[in-house]
Amino acid sequence: MTIGEPEPNPPPDHVLGWMGESVSYFPTFFDDPYETGDFSGDSWWVDGHNLEQDLVNTSANSFTTNTTSITPVPTDSVVSNHSIPVDSPKKRKLPDDSSPKAAQKNKNRRVNESDPGPAGAAQGVAPRKTTAPKKGSKSAGNSNNNSNNKEGRWAEQLLNPCAAAITARNLSRVQHFLYVLNDLSSLNGDANHRLAYHGLQALTHHLSAAPGSSFSSASGKTFASSSPKFFRDALIKFNDINPWFRIPNNVANTSILQILAEQGNQQTNLHILDIGVSHGVQWPTLLEELTRRTGGPPPLVRLTVVAPPTSDDQSRHTTPFANGPQNYDISSKLLSFAKDMNINLQISRIENFQLQNLNSQVINSSAEETLVVCAQFRLHNLNHSNPDDRTAFLRVLRSLQPKGVILSENNTDCSCSNCGDFATGFSRRVEYLWRFLDSTSVAFKGRESEERRMMEAEAAKVLINVGR
Repeated sequence: MTIGEPEPNPPPDHVLGWMGESVSYFPTFFDDPYETGDFSGDSWWVDGHNLEQDLVNTSANSFTTNTTSITPVPTDSVVSNHSIPVDSPKKRKLPDDSSPKAAQKNKNRRVNESDPGPAGAAQGVAPRKTTAPKKGSKSAGNSNNNSNNKEGRWAEQLLNPCAAAITARNLSRVQHFLYVLNDLSSLNGDANHRLAYHGLQALTHHLSAAPGSSFSSASGKTFASSSPKFFRDALIKFNDINPWFRIPNNVANTSILQILAEQGNQQTNLHILDIGVSHGVQWPTLLEELTRRTGGPPPLVRLTVVAPPTSDDQSRHTTPFANGPQNYDISSKLLSFAKDMNINLQISRIENFQLQNLNSQVINSSAEETLVVCAQFRLHNLNHSNPDDRTAFLRVLRSLQPKGVILSENNTDCSCSNCGDFATGFSRRVEYLWRFLDSTSVAFKGRESEERRMMEAEAAKVLINVGR
């Protein structure tokens, strides 16, 4: 079958269909982030009426007069020997035989009777008073004991029903959930409080903003709004302490070395087509490994970076991790590092170009070089309905005839508007953001920092990304 011929039974996902013979790599960290080993750092340098504003900025005290806030409580905070029905707002009177007072009064009488009565009648244990999660609390939240337990993830139990109420157009229920979320959301709390904060922003933006309008995070800096130096240093630190991108980057670098080793001619030039979100941070490790290769590094290493289109304003504000600061340029650092490693490195950058329109002339590739495509966390942002830009891009990759394609993507269901209603897509995006916030809580050990806030604000863009 040629590229132009339609498939008789196309698979539901064109990506998996085309990449059928590739090796799928799913690191265990994303299943259990607490069983990972120690990732030591290898840094290589030193250096109108707006509903949205009302709900985010309004103090919690303004709801204490006529509004009752219902805060979910982790199930493991109640210690009791008796099961108390959830639907009972008042304490029920215990039977005479099981009442602690009655048991104490009839203790002497029961000793002389043939029937001693219930053995546990004189040992009533009162339940310990439960405490609701407080806004901005850091005590138990950052320990992440309930990270893999759905019952401990109370923010999702508020955000997802709110999204369902929005889909059902139940205004009173939506208002109730928004008030509760406003009371519990905080950037200074545990992963639940931070998820509630970012989720509240996304929901109010969905209700208030016009379709297609841009989203600006109120949580502070994102990649694009940070200074180049702070962005670079924060990204290096994040890759040192968190496996979220470190594992895919290491897998990509190892795969490139393996592809080079399989080539018969050790003196072939290496050309890497970088369609990713690493912003150059992953390449120093590869350059260092190339110097240790048998026969030394290739005569020429070319790095072609395909930047996200800046003309797409909606994509720039809703696509996580893809867009860096405006004046950010890592080329000089990489070239200086490569010179110290005695590697002949050339870097080119393609601006404002759609991925599905790439060709060998645009990237200036040749048959004499080893072309490797490294596509990380960008493919799922391409439209896969009408027009099907995703399939068009995969056909472009085949036409380039690379020696290898390294694809890293999120292991989650599609959450675009074409694959479900708002509530379905929002719940999937909330699940993704929870895992990211949970990983940052572990990586930063619960400490507050501007670096963590920037990474989390950037990841929170996924809650708004509904158009792909």
